[in-house]
Amino acid sequence: MAKFGKRFTAARAAFEGKSNLTVEDAVALVKANANAKFDESVEIAMVLGVDPRHADQMVRGVIGLPNGTGKTVRVAVFARGAKAEEAQAAGADIVGAEDLMEIVQGGKIEFDRCIATPDMMPVVGRLGKVLGPRNLMPNPKVGTVTMDVEAAVKAAKGGEVQFKAEKAGVVHAGVGKASFDQAKLVENVKAFIGAVAKARPSGAKGAYMKKISISSTMGPGVSLDVASANEE
Repeated sequence: MAKFGKRFTAARAAFEGKSNLTVEDAVALVKANANAKFDESVEIAMVLGVDPRHADQMVRGVIGLPNGTGKTVRVAVFARGAKAEEAQAAGADIVGAEDLMEIVQGGKIEFDRCIATPDMMPVVGRLGKVLGPRNLMPNPKVGTVTMDVEAAVKAAKGGEVQFKAEKAGVVHAGVGKASFDQAKLVENVKAFIGAVAKARPSGAKGAYMKKISISSTMGPGVSLDVASANEE
């Protein structure tokens, strides 16, 4: 723990007095100070001027990051028959129907993304209290309730990121690994910010993007200049 303390303290010193940076400068700073013994994720957090308790202010969407996330995504698919076979052929990690529902109900959730064919939603619907709080509930708005199981599985495995505003209007996601080339990380960050910008709900009033920051898994965060970060 002392080692981590020294590393974090050194990183904090490097970040001292630096804020409202361009995406390029912020990524360079985060990469230079991601010194853990593992390949740290680079994460983005955005504070939005919305209240997600109101339906017309909910922010939700999906973005296929141009350079992937660098993370292995475990995918579960609720499907039967030919669609179950299609899911397995596409690389799904877990495929099932009522049997998979019982596994999830038993508390065993060994997946990061959940996809379902429309006919399976009555079964999946029973898992709302389990999957909902984990942001794993299949939803047609983000392409996880679909008959095109193959495309959904490949998208999830290929670096597609879902986002949803949580309490206080905060959206966060992983946008790559510290080992990524700087230009690829910058491209991913800008793509994610652009996707959230396009998902602005009709009920959002005033400033939509209030604060954006990025960090590595074990490092401090640094704020971005919102105006420049959101330029096309």
